[in-house]
Amino acid sequence: MNFAGLTDHRILEELGLRIARQRLNANVKQAELAYEAGVSRKTLSNLENGHSVQLESLIRILRALNQLDQLGLLLPSPEISPIALAELKGKQRQRASAPAVLEAEKQQKDGEDTWHWPA
Repeated sequence: MNFAGLTDHRILEELGLRIARQRLNANVKQAELAYEAGVSRKTLSNLENGHSVQLESLIRILRALNQLDQLGLLLPSPEISPIALAELKGKQRQRASAPAVLEAEKQQKDGEDTWHWPA
């Protein structure tokens, strides 16, 4: 399924349907899964019906369904390119850099005019 074209609400509905299918395939009642996950039955019901729940509740429910390893598919660990690693000299990035256009605008605001009329 291509999630890029879906609204947030539609994505929540699809996630809820998938959680419900996993629960039903395991032949587990909502109350039993909620108890095992340490969440209320209402929270589980909300999730299965496409409503927003706390991320911690989703993690607990996935753990109780033995599906926690699926989070790796949700957001794979980003790989760093060998060139970028060499530029960082083995250090990990801590911040994103501003695009060059924003840097030029900042310099102009600070009074540093980078362009001059030719003489």
